[in-house]
Amino acid sequence: MPRTRLKLNRFHLRWSILVLVSVVLAAGFDHLGLPAGRLLGPMVAAIAFAVGGREVVVTRHGFVAAQGIIGLLIARGIPVSMLSTLSDHWGVFLVGVLSVTVLANGLGWMLTRWQVLPGDTAIWGAAPGAASAMMIMAEAHGADVRLVAFMQYLRVVCVSVSASLVAHFWIQNTGTPVPHPAAASLLLPPGSWPGLGATLVIALAGSYVGVKLRLPAGGLLLPMICGVLMQDFAHVPVELPPLVLAVAYAFVGWTIGMRFNRQVLADAARSLPKVLASIITLIVLCGCVGLVLVHWAHVDPLTAYLATSPGGADSVAIIAASSPVDMAFVLTMQVLRMLFTMATGPAIARMLAARLEKRAA
Repeated sequence: MPRTRLKLNRFHLRWSILVLVSVVLAAGFDHLGLPAGRLLGPMVAAIAFAVGGREVVVTRHGFVAAQGIIGLLIARGIPVSMLSTLSDHWGVFLVGVLSVTVLANGLGWMLTRWQVLPGDTAIWGAAPGAASAMMIMAEAHGADVRLVAFMQYLRVVCVSVSASLVAHFWIQNTGTPVPHPAAASLLLPPGSWPGLGATLVIALAGSYVGVKLRLPAGGLLLPMICGVLMQDFAHVPVELPPLVLAVAYAFVGWTIGMRFNRQVLADAARSLPKVLASIITLIVLCGCVGLVLVHWAHVDPLTAYLATSPGGADSVAIIAASSPVDMAFVLTMQVLRMLFTMATGPAIARMLAARLEKRAA
């Protein structure tokens, strides 16, 4: 058998097994009532494949398109009244965004000071959100982008799993009805076929243009902005049937999971315990910030927890969409922090690195 044909057969076999394992795990998580089971299933399957040395190349085009879908999911959860909500509760959002940013960067500074990772890698890796944008910026500033990716995506995995578990136990203990059941049939048709067509065009074209223009997190942000304009000003509904969301969740989960291959884990093996401890510490501290919002701003606990979770806006949006929370509040906080991180991340990293160099000298 020719070598090319053998490689092609191996490619198809691995993909078939990955899809099958992802479907089984996602169905299991759905059966257990875990929010975002359709994200967690593919992510866990991809991690198992990557760690086992059976990596599958996930096309970047698929991930970019999935980001466009998630951007529209975020847009659907943010009403046109977001600006008035923001102006009415600007103090709450300011405290939430700044608190999580300070905590994340503080832990990154400590990891760098303890020389857990080389150079200023830990500072870039600790930035709370906008993982893909932070990787691009970190590489441009000379940081080890593989280790930055390891820190960023390890935090995304930890936050995704912990947030899903917290949401699951909250729903179970309070008996709160879930507005969008995670186990909704994949065959449910869209409410509006023209709306679905417009949604897919904006998701695909917007994510492609956002990446081509080299906008930070453009694959997510540009479709999100277009989606808000489409539904709130053109009055065309954002239609995201369960099957479209499931495919997008799978590509996000596979892309995150495949980051954890043997080479990356070998490079990060020495620092893994301390990095993992710092991530768990950050999740707990952000939970404390959420607790402050519960008592001070009278936000319900699950909404406050998801809003202050230091993970990616895309994964938190997926979890929030299948949980009984104030979607507008959660997504507004997450998007604001993502924008703040992209705007201030490079300056903060340079400042903290310079302080460490001065201290060492």
